[in-house]
Amino acid sequence: MSNQKVLPSDIKLFTIFPTTGKYSEKGLDIAASIVELNYYENLLSNSITMRVVVADSGGLEFQKNEMIGLLDGLPIRGGERVSIKFSDNQEKKNVLEFGTQGFYVNRIKNANPGTQKEVFILDLCTREFLANEQTRVVKRYDNKISENVIQILRDKNGLNTTKDIEVDSTIIPYNFIGNDRKPFYVCTWLATKGAPEGTGKINSAAGYFFYETYDGFKFKSIDILLSQKPKDEKKYVYTNAPNINKSTQYTDKILSVSIDRDIDLQQNVSMGTYANRSLFFDLYAMDYEVRNYNLKFNQIDGIKPAEENVLFVPDEFTEAPSRLMNLILDYGTMPSGNNPNAQLKTWKNDPKYANYDAPKLMVQSIMRYNQLYTIKTNIIIAGDFSLRVGDIIECDFPDLTKNKNKKPNKETKGKYLIASLCHRITPEDTYTSLTLIRDSFNSTQIID
Repeated sequence: MSNQKVLPSDIKLFTIFPTTGKYSEKGLDIAASIVELNYYENLLSNSITMRVVVADSGGLEFQKNEMIGLLDGLPIRGGERVSIKFSDNQEKKNVLEFGTQGFYVNRIKNANPGTQKEVFILDLCTREFLANEQTRVVKRYDNKISENVIQILRDKNGLNTTKDIEVDSTIIPYNFIGNDRKPFYVCTWLATKGAPEGTGKINSAAGYFFYETYDGFKFKSIDILLSQKPKDEKKYVYTNAPNINKSTQYTDKILSVSIDRDIDLQQNVSMGTYANRSLFFDLYAMDYEVRNYNLKFNQIDGIKPAEENVLFVPDEFTEAPSRLMNLILDYGTMPSGNNPNAQLKTWKNDPKYANYDAPKLMVQSIMRYNQLYTIKTNIIIAGDFSLRVGDIIECDFPDLTKNKNKKPNKETKGKYLIASLCHRITPEDTYTSLTLIRDSFNSTQIID
């Protein structure tokens, strides 16, 4: 890691509202007792989370002349509301603020009691994370997938979230019944079936992510995420220079880099990332359809890499199908209509109506998820709380050379999608850890 000094940021507020006792209404701010705060977002997570390490020396008066710790004095047992506010140390500070219903104490871990001080960890979760365990999706849903997701999240008898919801509108309708599944599960399941509008063909860009950031819930198309411009034109560079010259194009320096995953050929082959064969059974016509899919020769289906210069693996590992998939087509199921007669009329008008066009969508969606995580890189930068999961940033990594002036590595430089992030605050420093992903390897600017 670079020896650059990273300044601490400010935990302005961390107020816990116990369910009972004298602090239940006004709460108690314990920000001064926090020794570490970690805030998490992830493309593969339906909820944001937080983990806080608290060191308590016993500052609550229990009885006359007797002091007691926070766990027993408040008390903290799980389910308490928490109000939080903290900022980074950027030139223009970014503040993250969560009101009295922003987070709840999910559990207390690793409590280490002592006579002078006790240390414990608070795992925090959102209201929706807990409501998801108490709610089931039971109704029938018609219309577009994106509209159904909004309806499920807003349902007053269900999740009933008041947070912002950002969706990329889907191009086709999909009819289904909730079957008593949890809301988050249903939304994630629907994400695999969506294709965005404006792509021309329904099979041109299948695949969505359903996740949460500080800004609210997101139901976003993979291809639309990848087509974004870099967030606030942010561009980072990994260099041994102590500081970044503000006159350069770079926003800040990368303090640490590790490649968590490069191309894992065996796993990609086993998952059918490069070539697979799908059999779709039509029980209505007692027939079946075979689809052979090859990543190299099926670019027409929208599996397009991030950069033009793709390093494909040898043909001997990509030409033969390495995964077989089977699916029963749902011809004649769940026809549209407000009543049985209307649904019967819809079916009679088009007996071959497919509620979900699996041959065009399913394989493409699976391939897109597999390809997107082809390359995974972890970096650490100075705390920047303006970043969100799903943002695009640019990174330059230098070539390995003895020359003083190093050029960026043309294969690893370029745009990356933030797949997960962690903002870590301690009394000494503040860092943001990012997991970056892209679907391919990839101009010659000098890195000072």
